Amino acid sequence: MPDGLVSALQLNGAGAPLQLSKAEALSPAPQGLVWLHFNYKHPATEQWLEQESGLTMLETEALLAQDTRPRVLRSGDGLLLALRGINLNPGADPEDMVSIRIYVSNHRIITTSSRDLLSVKSLVEDIINGAGPVNSGGFLLGITERLTERNVTFIDQLEERLDELEERLLDGDRRDLRTDIAELRRQTVVVRRYLAPQREAFSKLLTDSAGLFDEHQRLNFNEINDTLVRGIEDLDSVRERATVAQEELQNHQSEAVNQRLYFLSLISAIFLPLGFLTGLLGVNIAGIPGAETPWAFAAFCGGLMLIVGVQLWFFYRHRWL
Repeated sequence: MPDGLVSALQLNGAGAPLQLSKAEALSPAPQGLVWLHFNYKHPATEQWLEQESGLTMLETEALLAQDTRPRVLRSGDGLLLALRGINLNPGADPEDMVSIRIYVSNHRIITTSSRDLLSVKSLVEDIINGAGPVNSGGFLLGITERLTERNVTFIDQLEERLDELEERLLDGDRRDLRTDIAELRRQTVVVRRYLAPQREAFSKLLTDSAGLFDEHQRLNFNEINDTLVRGIEDLDSVRERATVAQEELQNHQSEAVNQRLYFLSLISAIFLPLGFLTGLLGVNIAGIPGAETPWAFAAFCGGLMLIVGVQLWFFYRHRWL
């Protein structure tokens, strides 16, 4: 649909959806429960929300907000929500989460986003196929369940990725491991930044959804909330394990450096007296012992070898080797 309106659907109690034309969707008095989904960056969306939607300034600003943090706010007889979902668009970083702004009441549902969100597409398809929600409570269940399912699936993928990195660490395959662990930690931090307040928003939704959820829907939403809570706990576990893995990698690297430095120190200790003696006897002045003796050089080399042997015996006895 043109002018910022992405989709328009009407739901009724019989569960039969109706795709609306632009004129029907934007009618001041639509029949039944209507769900309108907009691209909030389109100028026509802002104009319609401000001038023709009948929403308050607070509701309009919430639906047009550029930067959002997951939250729930009661407004009149409806609710304002800002939620986040994993970005599964081609070529995008999953942790660059897509935001969706929602105004929902018993008579109208308005959602806005600037990027495609698979949870929205999935819900639209279900409604068109006659398997979607038929009331506002069902809509909230549908969108939160899909968002949570994809968020938790991504967390599971982070866990699997961490398992692979830990196996590589144990196997000694440390190529690019430092970078991979750092990237994993970055993803967990970014995702948790939005999912933690989303957990709080879900909890608030349970208390502020009077008149939208029936008892059965409330029980189902409790399950969705519990799923999100477990997902965040798993995310915390991933972050802690990644921190431990990174520290273990740093310990391995420090140990490897220390071993190399230790080896170089032993080599230096062995050659230090040899260098001193050869330097002392290599000065080009008169009076050097053995300068006129044919076997003096062989004796000197034998003496150097004896010194090396004594040093090695000393290192071994003191367990330096």
